[in-house]
Amino acid sequence: MKKHLAITLGILFLFFPVYETLKAQAGGSQVFRLSEGFVRIAESGQLADTLTVWGDVSAPGRYIIPRNTTVHELISYARGPMTANRAGQRLDWSKVRLEVTISRYNSENGSETSETYTFRYNEPFPAELRDYPLRNDDIISLEVLRRPSFVDWLGVVTSVLGATATTIIILDRLSD
Repeated sequence: MKKHLAITLGILFLFFPVYETLKAQAGGSQVFRLSEGFVRIAESGQLADTLTVWGDVSAPGRYIIPRNTTVHELISYARGPMTANRAGQRLDWSKVRLEVTISRYNSENGSETSETYTFRYNEPFPAELRDYPLRNDDIISLEVLRRPSFVDWLGVVTSVLGATATTIIILDRLSD
């Protein structure tokens, strides 16, 4: 009896991922991760665009999204801006600025254009960015800009002091 139960559980564990994949491809799931860095948001058969999201987002990659998706929805699909936690220090979002750059290639004349929008995290999302028409093969890059904190300055100062002290010690040893 135990052997049959173990075999049945083994078969379930082997075929459950296959079942979930087939269910997602059949339209049972809104988000379907095709591979690492490639995510399908649009349902099968839906008109879609493929865009690239780079920069300080939690899940950068290629996204297959429904037509007429907005920039803030795309950033949300990429799990939003990354938080910077270093040495137990939390990022103060009230002082953070976000820079969104949208690059677009024009195949007719072979030119690349880009538009950049910068705003503070606690300000309203820019209206011109909210209504920005995304197109196939656009590249959206998000950068989190912040002022250096005390820990950042301390890291620079200690590095310079350490290099200076090491140089003095080496020169002192070589002169003897």
